[in-house]
Amino acid sequence: MLANLTNVFKIPDLRNKILFSLLIIGLYRLGAHLPVPGIDVSVLSTLQEQAEQGGVLAFLQLFSGGALTQFALFALGIMPYITASIIMQILAVVIPKLEQWQNQGAVGQRKITQWTRYLTVGIAAMQATGFTYLFHNGGGGFNQANTTGLDLVPNFDVWHVLLIVLTLTAGTSLLMWMGELVTQRGIGNGMSLLIFASVVSTLPGQGTQIKAAGGWGPLIATILVFMVLLVGIVFIEQGQRRIPVQFAKRVVGRRMYGGQSTYIPLKVNQSGVIPIIFASSVLYLPQLLAGLLPADGWGADVQRFVEDHVVQPNAPLHLLLFGGLIVGFAYFYTAITFDPAKQADTLRKQGGFIPGIRPGPQTERYLGKILSRITLPGALFIAGVALVPSLLLTSFLPGAQVSFSGISILIAVGVALETMKQVDSQLMMRNYEGFLK
Repeated sequence: MLANLTNVFKIPDLRNKILFSLLIIGLYRLGAHLPVPGIDVSVLSTLQEQAEQGGVLAFLQLFSGGALTQFALFALGIMPYITASIIMQILAVVIPKLEQWQNQGAVGQRKITQWTRYLTVGIAAMQATGFTYLFHNGGGGFNQANTTGLDLVPNFDVWHVLLIVLTLTAGTSLLMWMGELVTQRGIGNGMSLLIFASVVSTLPGQGTQIKAAGGWGPLIATILVFMVLLVGIVFIEQGQRRIPVQFAKRVVGRRMYGGQSTYIPLKVNQSGVIPIIFASSVLYLPQLLAGLLPADGWGADVQRFVEDHVVQPNAPLHLLLFGGLIVGFAYFYTAITFDPAKQADTLRKQGGFIPGIRPGPQTERYLGKILSRITLPGALFIAGVALVPSLLLTSFLPGAQVSFSGISILIAVGVALETMKQVDSQLMMRNYEGFLK
């Protein structure tokens, strides 16, 4: 392993890519601790204590790497870009023009990327405006009781709000540009690496919370569960169903083309971590809406029900809703990213066929059947990864406010695997031994 690590820095091109990626990540972490102008810095510590109690603020904190409770330049993180990308993928199914761009190759992809950037800026501006309003009102949508009286924006006028919104939106645009730079000149996917940096930066703080709540015993148990989940995630992420494909032979002039065999790789977890992000966003929507209700009477009853049964990680209703949403969104996103009808049509046009299956509708039905079968264990697994750590912690540490979740493990391991594959391919291409066996 050490020899392979040394080989990475022997190759000038690969060494420069890795150092450039680390430089961008360092600048990102610096921007995550620079507060925006026009806020009251003295109340940030109280806001961080609220985030440690879980809820929607803890979820948003995960993807911003602590920048949200710092109300920093990169407070919105890369979430607006993720949201815009998902929206564009969904719209490509229903808007013919976007589907046409997808089929145009690199030219169409550049158009989709440009519109994704525009949509990211719009979403970032809306989120920045919403967060400015919420943090001015004591985090009403994040804190059900809303008794802290926090006000991060004491000078709540048009010019101060406009300055904060512009700063946060510009921070997201800068972060999007940095991610694209890493993709072009660094190693790995830039956006994924920035999310990885955000998630990993929260792990030490989560470990400190667990130790403070229960001592070394729960912390060691959490590390062991982490290691077991890590092995399981690697196994599932690498798992795939290979569907054999045979191409018919063709004679063109005096040459014979085709006749080779290949396969279609269908991953067990085709949708990655996207279902968890979708499900978390939908599940915390009732909490945000409940924060807008009256603080007494029926509004207080609704807030109490949402707080006790929907938000609490060990509540049966929360477990049922969260797990069901993850499985549902896994099937939904898989259907968007892999279209059996389009795949079957592509195979037919290229002269390929699955042995024993006729081209056309039969191939489409076969691919759809296989996809639905392998999606179920993958969806159940990521649901278990999302639920088991928090469920175990709330069982062993009842009453403790710990925001540790399996989402961070899944994201960290998934991005690390993809990045290591790219480093490995660079080493193998230059006749060096890779990391992955």
